[in-house]
Amino acid sequence: MALRSQIIGCGAYLPERVVTNAELAERLETSDEWIVQRTGIRQRHVAAPGELTSDLASHAARRALEEAGLKGAEIDLIVLATATPDNTFPATATKVQARLGMTQGCAFDVQAVCTGFIYALATADNFIRCGQARRALVIGAETFSRILDWGDRGTCVLFGDGAGALVLDARRDEGGAARERGLLSTHLHSDGAQYDVLYVDGGPSSTGSCGFLRMQGKEVFRQAVHRLAEVVDETLVANRLAAKDIDWLVPHQANLRIIDSMGRKLGLPPEKVVITIDRHANTSAASVPLALAEAARDGRIKPGQLVLMEAMGGGLTWGAALARW
Repeated sequence: MALRSQIIGCGAYLPERVVTNAELAERLETSDEWIVQRTGIRQRHVAAPGELTSDLASHAARRALEEAGLKGAEIDLIVLATATPDNTFPATATKVQARLGMTQGCAFDVQAVCTGFIYALATADNFIRCGQARRALVIGAETFSRILDWGDRGTCVLFGDGAGALVLDARRDEGGAARERGLLSTHLHSDGAQYDVLYVDGGPSSTGSCGFLRMQGKEVFRQAVHRLAEVVDETLVANRLAAKDIDWLVPHQANLRIIDSMGRKLGLPPEKVVITIDRHANTSAASVPLALAEAARDGRIKPGQLVLMEAMGGGLTWGAALARW
């Protein structure tokens, strides 16, 4: 019988420091009302000086492992999604691996910006399906505050720092695909022709320095609404489901208007869409696992329910994953 990835633990971590819109308005030509109306964001968490992406990732990973009842030594794969690694190399995932006491298997990073967690989840799921891993830790972790131009109100108000993690366990598929718990399908896409609508203007090869995030906001919004609608349809068709079958939407937390658009497309009432953007802002690859961990922890998501995750990010990249909890 085929193997399937089952989610057995969730974890999340947010830095202690909270930066409100009011605080940003003291140093930028903006206001709480302006930010909330356009994005839905009210505050964001910002990593402390010296607090690295690996620190956030390790905290989230330990919480996910604790919920799963496992130790780091029992994991044989770590896939860490991040666009803000500690160093150019080695992979930040290897630092997390060492901290968790994992001595078998492998650990590596993937980079698909805000879609990174969906890419990481798909990668780990494929490792499990083909028998190359038994238990996987999938992490999304970012310190986007380090690549923001804090004088650019069009970008710096949008992002925050954080980390979320899932533990996947290989389970035998007993048949009746849509009825079995676990990850049902993943769907990944990219379009390099849209490279310049969301990027960082630096890097080791181009400038030798990190650079800052740059974004064509209106075009990113337009692409997100279109591409996310496409990948949601693709996911439903692949699983022979209708929109009404979805119990929960866990979207990338980039803009409340985009989130509302996806909820309406699925015909889901607002209470069935997990929203954290007001408190977390856009945490890039961390946003989906942070939202998922919150909804799982407070009991909103229940066993047997269908959970649809989706995201779009720089590249442009976009994707979706469907799980039966």
